[in-house]
Amino acid sequence: MKNVSRIGLGALLAAVSISSAFAQLQAQPNDPSAPKTRAQVKADLVEWRAAGYDPLDWIDYPANAQRAGRIVAARRAQQAGETVTQ
Repeated sequence: MKNVSRIGLGALLAAVSISSAFAQLQAQPNDPSAPKTRAQVKADLVEWRAAGYDPLDWIDYPANAQRAGRIVAARRAQQAGETVTQ
């Protein structure tokens, strides 16, 4: 009987911890002030490089970064608009 109650308690604890972890993951993308994970930073860099940003181009640095930032912002706005309409 004690083993059954321990298994039930363990299953309940696992369900609660999984649901709280899922809730934290859902809340994370909506908070822009939240710290980013390493994977999110790497994904941002890939997105910026796809927009034409070259971190080694220090001669054209401000213009290069600003242009890539506008492209990334436009792409994200377009994706957000597509997500809302679907």
